Amino acid sequence: MVAGDCGRDRLGAGDQPQAAADQQETTMSIRPVHRLIKAKPTLEGAGVHLRRAFGFGNTSDFDPFLLLDDFRNDIPENYLAGFPWHPHRGIETITYVLAGSVEHGDSMGNRGSIDAGDVQWMTAGRGIIHQEMPRGDRAGRMHGFQLWANLPASLKMAPPRYQEIKSAEIPHVIDDDGTEARLVAGSFWGKRGPVEGIAADPTYVDITVPPGKTKRLAVETTRHAFAYVFSGSGVFGHASGPLAVPTEGVQWLETAPPPDADDRSLVLFDRGDEVVVQAGEQGVRFLLVSGAPLREPVAWYGPIVMNTQDQLRHAFEQLREGTFIDPGADR
Repeated sequence: MVAGDCGRDRLGAGDQPQAAADQQETTMSIRPVHRLIKAKPTLEGAGVHLRRAFGFGNTSDFDPFLLLDDFRNDIPENYLAGFPWHPHRGIETITYVLAGSVEHGDSMGNRGSIDAGDVQWMTAGRGIIHQEMPRGDRAGRMHGFQLWANLPASLKMAPPRYQEIKSAEIPHVIDDDGTEARLVAGSFWGKRGPVEGIAADPTYVDITVPPGKTKRLAVETTRHAFAYVFSGSGVFGHASGPLAVPTEGVQWLETAPPPDADDRSLVLFDRGDEVVVQAGEQGVRFLLVSGAPLREPVAWYGPIVMNTQDQLRHAFEQLREGTFIDPGADR
């Protein structure tokens, strides 16, 4: 799209048997909540109504990630116009569909549709032009997420690449207490996600915690991590006591923190070894994403993300001149 514990499982690190992990006398430091963000209504593409959890602001806190959009709607006229042909350079886009479908086409000749449970991972590299057209299910519902991951300077001009992962290929693990995890990328609970060769080396997990359960999820201290709640409610805690994500309509900056974390809320974590969440009465479902920061300069305008303003200007010059994509470059 174009924009203007199970016990002490390690997110983004090697796995070990649960029994061995339980026997370890390891002191873990709980990641405190660094920032609480409510996804904001945004209009994108040719008129798609969505919610933006983060993007087009301070990139250092989320590095190597740039943007997260939640496109959820049950009114077809609010999404059917879609995201017609547009360029990308210097990033990777990850589209995860929960309801409905997204039809895709690009300048490499790829065509297809990702449906409920599927994932599309596109590496724009030096340049790609594509379109994404959301389609609702039989009830008119459309729901999915798009995450942008930055590419390091050494790969900004790499050849573009496209991966399409069907729902059946994504590992689905259920813990003894009923907690479920769908693993899109990275290692988790002894499994590895099907998406490979991603520069940001992310771990991307769709987690559902049953009502009243508490889960502790270890995350490497060198990684940035966030959780995006999209169903149910829960409390994300730290050593001094739990701090909840603000619910929609609650002016949390002006009042005491609300007791629950509702959907469309993002928790950006500070440093530490593990994330702790306690599910509410209806349980909680959220994306848990982590990645190693690039710590490189970012020059960003719309769908193109480079390292310098000169590189950015050059990319838009190529768009105007019709030289943005070189069909003979891979020969």
